[in-house]
Amino acid sequence: MERLLARGDDVAVLSRSDLAGSRFDSEGLRERCTLVEGDLTDLGPALADIQPDTVFHLAAQTQVGEAYRSPLNTWETNIRGTYLLMEAVRGCDPSTRVVVASSDKAYGPHERLPYREDFALQPSYPYDVSKAATDMIARSYATTYEMPVAVTRLANVYGPGDVNWSRLVPETARALVRGERPVIRSDGTPERDYIYVEDAADAYLAVASSLEAGANRGRAWNAGAGEPYSVLEVVNRLIEISGRDVEPDVRGTGVPPAEIDRQFLDSTAIREELGWSPKWDLDRGLRAAWAWYSRALEG
Repeated sequence: MERLLARGDDVAVLSRSDLAGSRFDSEGLRERCTLVEGDLTDLGPALADIQPDTVFHLAAQTQVGEAYRSPLNTWETNIRGTYLLMEAVRGCDPSTRVVVASSDKAYGPHERLPYREDFALQPSYPYDVSKAATDMIARSYATTYEMPVAVTRLANVYGPGDVNWSRLVPETARALVRGERPVIRSDGTPERDYIYVEDAADAYLAVASSLEAGANRGRAWNAGAGEPYSVLEVVNRLIEISGRDVEPDVRGTGVPPAEIDRQFLDSTAIREELGWSPKWDLDRGLRAAWAWYSRALEG
C-alpha cells in the first residue's frame, strides 16, 4: 500500500478493524487511501464503483497455530474469501489484473529443497491446505476465464509494522523491548526463508506488471532470499542487534504441531524473468525491524 501511494497511485482498501499499533493508523496511511465499506465476501458493488485496474488479494487468516486450533475459520476466510473475490472480479470486469498471495506453505513438506514452482502442492495441515486451495482457485480463473491472474508464493515476510505478536520477529522484539527473555516454542531448529517487507512489496509489484503479458497469466512466482535460517539463529541475531543481555527461553521440543520442519524457496524464475531480487539481507532487515519496534513500543 505504501509503495503504491509513494508512486502516486490511487489506492482503495476495505475498511476493517486493524490490530492495535497498525501502521495504517499510526503513520497516517488511512487518510491517504479511499476506504471502502464492505466485506471480502461481498465485493461486487465496491468493484463496480471503484473500477480498479489491479487487485492485490492479501486478505487471509495468516497464523499457522490459529488454523490448527480453528480450521473452519481459516478455510472460510482463505478459501471461500478467495473464490468469492474472484467471482466478484469476473462479474465486474474480468480484464482486471489480480495478484493473489499464496505462500511457501502451499508446497507442504518435500524431501528435496529449495521449492521450485514446478513442485507439487502437497499440503497436510489446515493452514497449508488453505493456501494451496487459494493458489489453485486463483490460477483456475486465469486458465478457465482467461483472466490476468497470478499467484505469489512468498517466504516468511517480516519488518516494521507487523503487530501479529504470535509471529517470531514481532514477539521476539516485544520481549526484548520489555527486557524479557524471548520465548521459543519449538526446540529452535526449524528453518525458514525470510523476506523483508520492502522486498515483498517489490515482488508483488513485479508480478502485477508481468500480467501485461498474456503468457504470464496463471503463473505462480516464488520470492524469497533462498537461504534457510533456524528459529534460534533469528532470535539470537535479534538479541545481538538489540544489545540486550539475555538468553532465549527455549520451551519446546521438536517441531510444533502443524508446522513444517524446513522450508526455503528457489526464486530463479522471478529473478531472471521479472528482474526482481531481494535488496535486504537478514541482518539489515532485522536492524530496521528492531529500530521500528523499539521506537513504537517504547514510545
